[in-house]
Amino acid sequence: IHEADTAYGATDIGKGQKFQVEYVSSNPTGPLHVGHGRGAAVGDAVANILSFCGYDVQKEYYINDSGRQIRTLGLSVFLRYQELCGQKVKFPDECYQGDYIRELAADIKTRRGDALLKGAEQDAIMECARFAAGKILAGIRDDLKLFGVEFDCWFSEQSLYDSGRVDEILDNFRKQQIVYEKEGALWFKTSEFGDEKDRVVVKANGETTYFASDIAYHQDKNERGFEWVVDVWGADHHGYIPRMKAAVEASGHRRDQFEVILVQLVNLLRAGQPVAMSTRAGKFETLREVINEVGRDAARFIFLTRHYESALDFDLDVARQKTNDNPVYYVQYVHARISSIVRKGNERGACEVSWDDKAVARLEAPEEIDLIKTLARYPDTLAGSAKNMEPHRVTYYLMELASAFHTYYNKHRVLADDPLLRCGRLNLVLAVQKVIRNGLTLLGVSAPDRM
Repeated sequence: IHEADTAYGATDIGKGQKFQVEYVSSNPTGPLHVGHGRGAAVGDAVANILSFCGYDVQKEYYINDSGRQIRTLGLSVFLRYQELCGQKVKFPDECYQGDYIRELAADIKTRRGDALLKGAEQDAIMECARFAAGKILAGIRDDLKLFGVEFDCWFSEQSLYDSGRVDEILDNFRKQQIVYEKEGALWFKTSEFGDEKDRVVVKANGETTYFASDIAYHQDKNERGFEWVVDVWGADHHGYIPRMKAAVEASGHRRDQFEVILVQLVNLLRAGQPVAMSTRAGKFETLREVINEVGRDAARFIFLTRHYESALDFDLDVARQKTNDNPVYYVQYVHARISSIVRKGNERGACEVSWDDKAVARLEAPEEIDLIKTLARYPDTLAGSAKNMEPHRVTYYLMELASAFHTYYNKHRVLADDPLLRCGRLNLVLAVQKVIRNGLTLLGVSAPDRM
């Protein structure tokens, strides 16, 4: 552990295979909410762990900047803009209701006055849509940066249409008779590739579906040379997986090269009571609000304390506490405590930590042996986490290591009077500190020296 230091636990099981992890990919129609935060934490940790285990990983965000939801956003903002210009409007239920829509409309009015009322309404709606989506996306980027999430690539859905890729791929499938016409619409023969029925890719009115651009997008991923592609989706997208696997297979690639991580809901609690959330109604706890309240470290760690296929209760009150009930505090405190031990040792001139076989051989207490065994399991834990794409294994491990340390620390003095024993124990606890730091780093969580 001391020799490998920051590389302890790293393996080469990935052997440089190109791996893409796409996550968050929230439509730029509103701020990120707490559910997006869990998806961000999961995707980012999976990518970090895969990279640490020898895969060549790219992190990607897919910007859904085309289609019906963007038009709905434009209409929502335009209607609020009309209100600000003194017009009486009926605001449909299907439009976005949040206060942020009014703020966007006010911003446009400040910039453009009443100019949008003088031209064609559809042009005004599209201008509102482009402005609002750009502004919201900038906010999403800022929120993710605050959350410690940075992407290698931001990929625009609209670019697939602008480049002609969607039409090109649909034409190719038509020639292969994988796409056919029925009732004026174009259908994809997904039923021949394991889906329960065929799916529409172009409606009778000529409008393409999201499935059409998703086919083109995943074809583009494969053409970029990724050997493995992982999408992190919300659990409500479960039914979408068979048609996407069908599209991947129809494109000439193996179904198992495409995997989906489904992230279950977050039940946000405050004072033990659920916080009601609805993005369309504008009643939701944003990710930024959660970060501001409990901090990035607590949010990221708690999001990863359970398997992503299980629903998660996130108690804001617990996440703010500086007690052992708060799991991130429980783990981070070990790192800070060991730093404190070293500082005290230095103050006393009793902190010799150079390696000494005889000193380490003095580590005979059951709690010391338990710590050493736990430390030795870290590489296997990481390898299992990477192979199964399950970052909660690292979180569980860190909590187990922290528990073993607390048990040891409560029973034994690290800065023992015997210099040889003291040296052995310092080597042990500093190894614990390094593993805690390494694991937290992969989860995107800091390892403080003072708390």
